[in-house]
Amino acid sequence: MSQDGWRKSSRSQGTANSDYVELRVSPWRKSSRSNGAENSACVEARPAATGFQVRDSKLGDDSPIFELKTADFTALLQRADR
Repeated sequence: MSQDGWRKSSRSQGTANSDYVELRVSPWRKSSRSNGAENSACVEARPAATGFQVRDSKLGDDSPIFELKTADFTALLQRADR
């Protein structure tokens, strides 16, 4: 399942009454240094409720997602010298 856009609770699937709350999930953003090339495996990031989420772009939806607080994400960017 793609993690972009709206997501509905898994409890709403296959039921006659599927009136459940949906959650808006921000799209993933890839580093501008990837230049859109096919072999441009990068880290992708998106804002989250507690800071940011990061994942490996080459794995896409199969990538583990790491939750980082805003200060930790900022430190990561500074350390990577983006």
